[in-house]
Amino acid sequence: MISRIDLRGDALPEGGALRDLLPRAEFDVEAALETVRPICEDVRHRGSAAVIEWGEKFDGVRLESIRVPAGAIAEAVERLDPAVRAALEESIRRARLVHREQRRTTHTTQVVPGGTVTEKWVPVERVGLYVPGGRSVYPSSVVMNVVPAQEAGVEGIAVASPPQKDFGGLPHPTILAACALLGIDEVYAAGGAQAIAMFAYGTAECPPVDLVTGPGNIYVAAAKRLLKGRIGIDAEAGPTEIAILADSTADPVHVAADLISQAEHDPMAAAVLVTDSEELAAATEAELKPQIAATKHVTDRIEPALAGRQSAIVLVNDLADGLKVVDAYAAEHLEIQTADAAAVADRVRNAGAIFVGPWSPVSLGDYCAGSNHVLPTGGCACHSSGLSVQSFLRGIHIVDYTRDALAEVTHHVVTLAEAEDLPAHGAALKARFGGEVPQQ
Repeated sequence: MISRIDLRGDALPEGGALRDLLPRAEFDVEAALETVRPICEDVRHRGSAAVIEWGEKFDGVRLESIRVPAGAIAEAVERLDPAVRAALEESIRRARLVHREQRRTTHTTQVVPGGTVTEKWVPVERVGLYVPGGRSVYPSSVVMNVVPAQEAGVEGIAVASPPQKDFGGLPHPTILAACALLGIDEVYAAGGAQAIAMFAYGTAECPPVDLVTGPGNIYVAAAKRLLKGRIGIDAEAGPTEIAILADSTADPVHVAADLISQAEHDPMAAAVLVTDSEELAAATEAELKPQIAATKHVTDRIEPALAGRQSAIVLVNDLADGLKVVDAYAAEHLEIQTADAAAVADRVRNAGAIFVGPWSPVSLGDYCAGSNHVLPTGGCACHSSGLSVQSFLRGIHIVDYTRDALAEVTHHVVTLAEAEDLPAHGAALKARFGGEVPQQ
């Protein structure tokens, strides 16, 4: 059901050689570019009409308009199951607590007397937030995208989610209800590459945005890559993944349950256990079968995900090697289920988010930990962060020097300008002092 990779014995290789030994889903965004290019060009030239036609082709529903009526958003929250509403409201509350603490403040540094550099943080003016709607419904992704944008102070927030045939061409009502609870009234029934192109180029109904965030399938990722530059993007999200670093103290019931919870997302989802315990590996394998039999999405998601090349149990000599493996893997979600888990977690360098000990499962982070679940995938956690308030802010330096402060440093600027063969740079300073370098 799930394969094994045995890295015990010899010393682990370094860098890319180690990464090449680890399981990973095939996710060829480059190949998908040629599929999404004509879709994006069509939306660029024909706007909403193209979004509607591509939606009919891919989602099986013909729309009159891509903008979701305000009445439909209000109705969705009115009809929302009270228990689901309470859960969403608690998720929002906790996310706001965490993300509010991420706000940046303006800071001024006095470099020299009379010379200061101030860094101020300015929110992006308008953002497009993408919420997937294929195999599953993700109101939690509405929360995870909208809350940091709001806490950053973004004024224009638009949400797009694929039209659903079962709901008259509107996004799923729980998605709409989540938007309502967050005060978002600009929502579009648009999915896939056509939604990203709509945000990038704008249409008669949807003004263009400056930044697009949110997870999606390979075609969403490809559209982001194609349009990056015209718009800012958070990341090219690939298949979701969990890695669990565990030793003999871990409970195989917990470990198996957490592997399955990630596998139920998608047949390409990755579930990886890294352990130095042969006993835990065997016990986890034994636990998988009955737990899978007791759940749903078995044949279409869980079994192919666990059996795929992207999932495995990786056996290592010890926890030190286990740490090297999880750092090389750079998981979207990393659980630490070891003795002294907090100390082990503190040694991890590469992960989108780290979940410490048996009582901090990934599922908690998906919904109600207060953390953000829009995280780097495919090993990108070695250089990228998850979505945060910072994702929606731009740092701008403000340089303010007096005459005396400029005079004091002009000779250095002229020297460096001439060293780079850019004499006009130095002349721009000397022009302020009668064409000469001020005497020191």
